[in-house]
Amino acid sequence: MNPVSSTFLWLNQKGRILSIQPGVGQTLGYPVADLLEKPISKLIPQWTTAVWKRHWAKLMVGETVEVMIRRRPGRGKLMSVHVTLSPVLLDQSHYGFVQLQDYGRPEQEFSQFRQLVDNACDTLYSYRLGPDPGFEYLSPSIERLMGYPPQVYYEDKDLLLSQVHPDDLPRLQGLLQGNAVTGSPLSLRWFHRDGHLVWTEQQDTFVYSPTGEAIAIEGVIRDITKRHETELALRQQAERERLVSAIAQRIRQSLNLEEILQTTVSEVRHFLDSDRVLIYRFDANPAEVPNCHGVVVVESVDRLWKPMLDHQIPLNYEESPELQRYLKGRSYLINDISQETDPVLQTLLNPFQIKSSLIVPILLQSSEGLDHGGLWGLLVAHQCRQERHWQSLEVELLQQLATQVAIAIQQSHLFEKVQQQGEVLENEIRERTQQLQQAIEFDAMLKRITDKVRDSLDESQIVQTAVREVAVVLGVGSCNAALYDLDQGTSTICYEYTNFIPASQGRVSQMGNFPELYTQLMDGCYFQFCSLIPNPVRGRVAMLASPLFDNQGVLGDLWLVHHAEYQFTDLEIRLVQQVANQCAIAIRQARLYQAAQTQVAELEKLNRLKDDFLSAVSHELRTPIANMKLAIEMLKLFVPEEVDSPEPQLVNTAQVTRIQRYLNILNTECTREEELVEDLLDLQRLENNAYLISMSLINLNEWIPTLTRPFYTRVSDREQGLHVDCPKNLPPFVCDRLNLERILVELLNNACKYTATRGDIHLHIRQCEILGEEDSDSREGIEFSIRNQASIPPEELPKIFEKFYRIPNADPWKQGGTGLGLALIEKLVTQLDGRISVESSHGWTTFRVVFPNRQQQLQLNPD
Repeated sequence: MNPVSSTFLWLNQKGRILSIQPGVGQTLGYPVADLLEKPISKLIPQWTTAVWKRHWAKLMVGETVEVMIRRRPGRGKLMSVHVTLSPVLLDQSHYGFVQLQDYGRPEQEFSQFRQLVDNACDTLYSYRLGPDPGFEYLSPSIERLMGYPPQVYYEDKDLLLSQVHPDDLPRLQGLLQGNAVTGSPLSLRWFHRDGHLVWTEQQDTFVYSPTGEAIAIEGVIRDITKRHETELALRQQAERERLVSAIAQRIRQSLNLEEILQTTVSEVRHFLDSDRVLIYRFDANPAEVPNCHGVVVVESVDRLWKPMLDHQIPLNYEESPELQRYLKGRSYLINDISQETDPVLQTLLNPFQIKSSLIVPILLQSSEGLDHGGLWGLLVAHQCRQERHWQSLEVELLQQLATQVAIAIQQSHLFEKVQQQGEVLENEIRERTQQLQQAIEFDAMLKRITDKVRDSLDESQIVQTAVREVAVVLGVGSCNAALYDLDQGTSTICYEYTNFIPASQGRVSQMGNFPELYTQLMDGCYFQFCSLIPNPVRGRVAMLASPLFDNQGVLGDLWLVHHAEYQFTDLEIRLVQQVANQCAIAIRQARLYQAAQTQVAELEKLNRLKDDFLSAVSHELRTPIANMKLAIEMLKLFVPEEVDSPEPQLVNTAQVTRIQRYLNILNTECTREEELVEDLLDLQRLENNAYLISMSLINLNEWIPTLTRPFYTRVSDREQGLHVDCPKNLPPFVCDRLNLERILVELLNNACKYTATRGDIHLHIRQCEILGEEDSDSREGIEFSIRNQASIPPEELPKIFEKFYRIPNADPWKQGGTGLGLALIEKLVTQLDGRISVESSHGWTTFRVVFPNRQQQLQLNPD
């Protein structure tokens, strides 16, 4: 396109026309007079006051402004004009020199095209580049697209950059600077005049000057907001489905509620591009508790905004009407918090710079399967940067996620319940295992004790083993066993094993001083208690007592002592009772064994005595018989031999003497044999309590001389002295006369037998008192004492009353005897309820016999 003509103008600083080339009025379409002193915008509408100020600034720095415009001179046709503005300095004044070059081809075709463009839905534009960029043309549809008419963009060249989205500004600036690649459509976001976001897609083409320089951009801008929203809705739908699926998958894969909730708020905030997403939990079901509180349990918030984590928010049914919506399962949308009329809600949200909020209830299904169970909490999204109009898809997303969160919460609660049940079961198994292990240890201990009871009959060894096993296995401070002496009413700790409690072995307790304890133990009952008053030695302790008893009675008790806080279990108590039973069995068996051993020893002793008795009896019986046989044999020597002579043979005096001596031997030995048999029979009757006792009244003053008269001749023959001391004032004495005589005669015989020549024998009778078991219980009695000058070695005194016992080398007269005299005397004295004793010292031996005076008994029983 070639220029046809040029027109020159002079402009001052304010953009007013000072001079015009003559003869160009028709060309400009206005009379010259009408243009002088007028702003250049009358001739070039695009050059408004603001545009002229920018051009003048460039002139002041020596720059030249070149633009291409379209203008219509007067009522003529639209023409293309190239405008060049250059700086001129005249007389120290600055001016602007304008050269208008018109291209003479009529633009009828362009006019027709312009009409089509003005009516098009898409926006066509022409944007000049260079020192003075700006729109040369914008189709009227720009007002529908952006909210401003084309004239505004002509006047305000910065309006375009202010409407573009900040994120898209670099791309737009690159295009306007001629650096953008125009091979593909350019998608940009713009802010409409009313504030909503507009998406556009434009196809741009550069216009080049003859020199190849890009001087303009021409293109078409198409509104793709609806298409983008559709695509965005599809992407959001896909993203929502992905998000819901991902959270559902995470719920299936994890039972960690905190992790699930934190993931949910993070991904929801990313998906919604919101400033804050949180989950609020009620501390109670609002449907059941009118005034309840809650706390923010998880939160995902942009760092620019104040966190709400752990913040408590009170909600009650009366002051929070929106709570009724939540209980019914309805969401609550707040697009602009400033439009809310509820002051309580504004008070809660304003401190956190919240401008918009979307609240969805989290409802847990009830056990009956109802649609709406308890209100657990809220899933909340906040917008803080600006107000936000929440879309239905966003609401549906949060509702679906709230359902998934409710499922996760219920699964978590179920898992926690299962975990708790598992822990309870595990604890029960652990306790059961411990109990079984303890039972095994207890059984092993009982087996050791039982084996000890079975293998040993030593009471001390068995019980000491038992108390040691109990103390070690149970780990108590001390274990001891005490044995009772029911006759004395005492309990003595005989066996003990201690770990850390001071020992008490050997301590004797009077059972009567603690009736509350020993009454229960004597009844066969166990008990445990903690001492209220600290013991001076062991302090406050816990104790368990169990009696040692069997079917024959209580033998003692078993005590366990531990620290004061300890409580013995049922299993431990049963164990202690079993150990106590085993100890009772062991003690009873040991005592029975000891009794049996004593009986065996006694039987062995009796057997030895029997053998000795039989041996002695045989010897004593054979001795007289042997003597008699010897005497008979000697007498046979005097029997004449059988001869034919009928005349008798005469014996001499010597032979008669010898025959007489042999006959005396036979008589003596026969008497001795008879006495021995009688003594044996009397002794057997005494031992079998078959000896007859006949009580009679005895006048000792008359009876004693009669008893002792034969012994005076005997002692006189042996040059011995007999002294009888019988007081005149002795009371009448009741006793068995025959047996008393036998006792005294035997003792006097022994005194005569064992007293040497010129020795003395004393018989002393006196009245005495016989003391009973109690000092106040005494009886009248008579004491007979026989003393003779003879000595018995001390080691022989305990044997003196044994059957067939004779003191060696103590018979100076060689009289001999049966050896049963003193044994029979002891039995007779006992039968008469008397007492006999013997002592030997300083060459004298004294036998004392004491009898009670049964005079009162004789009066009561005259028969």
